[in-house]
Amino acid sequence: MAEVKIEKREDFEKALRVFKMQCKREGILKECKDRQYYTKPSQERRLNAKKKKS
Repeated sequence: MAEVKIEKREDFEKALRVFKMQCKREGILKECKDRQYYTKPSQERRLNAKKKKS
């Protein structure tokens, strides 16, 4: 889980940028988008095979 601690004098915008980068590195947004809709197991296997091929 992404977490950023802000000290009293730190800039909020900088902390927000750091938080966004952590989310991107951990793949949180990508996982949310992937889980937004149900994909059948056969469709997931097909997509994984396609990714491995390229």
